[in-house]
Amino acid sequence: MTTNESGTGSGSLLRVENLAVRYGAAQSLFDVSIDVPVNSALAVLGSNGAGKSTLARALSGLVPSCGGKIWFDGKDVTKWSPTKIRRAGLVHLPEGRGVFPGLTVLENLRMALTTQRSGKEESLEHAFELFPVLGQRRKQLAGTLSGGEQQMLSLARALMVSPKLVIADEMSLGLAPKLVDVVFDSLGKMRDAGIAVVMIEQFASRALGFADQAIILQRGSVTWAGRADEAGEELLHAYLGGATAA
Repeated sequence: MTTNESGTGSGSLLRVENLAVRYGAAQSLFDVSIDVPVNSALAVLGSNGAGKSTLARALSGLVPSCGGKIWFDGKDVTKWSPTKIRRAGLVHLPEGRGVFPGLTVLENLRMALTTQRSGKEESLEHAFELFPVLGQRRKQLAGTLSGGEQQMLSLARALMVSPKLVIADEMSLGLAPKLVDVVFDSLGKMRDAGIAVVMIEQFASRALGFADQAIILQRGSVTWAGRADEAGEELLHAYLGGATAA
């Protein structure tokens, strides 16, 4: 793929070249390169400790890189702060629920709108249109919602800042199968709204069914990359083992 002077390939929203991350003396990522076009989805797969969450944290500015470049929406964001990256439209939803349990659903959503100067009510109504169950529970404390509903609220909070790309880090972790369906349906609604998704997911087959492209990380390096529909069961078992290929 050719790149322009900004480092972004034609049609690319996020482009990463030779990204490296080090925690003290230990290196966690080695020369990782990815390309996420506008309104597409990338599945990031790998066993525990492969470097998946480190990649997410590096892309969102939470950990510094020690090599490589990150371009987002045509800009070099490699050294940007997490706040500046989020305001540019790259939103990281970390592992866990990402909500304020002692606040109501409505208060959680309003918290995400604190920097928005206008159109707040329109943003809220749009969130409730996408996730009707949140509208029904707008006065309910977030901590009393089911796990799937809390993940839905986390996604709705991300929508409040009109993201261009969302990094969904293990959002189905620990959820019952029916609630996993809720998470995937919610991410599908985000894609329908034109938002690109980088999905870090334990359910490899589900992630591949959702994504356009995929990479497999092992010990901080990309060991396979290609179209999601080309990653068959044999490949998954070879790289991930039976426990994470389901």
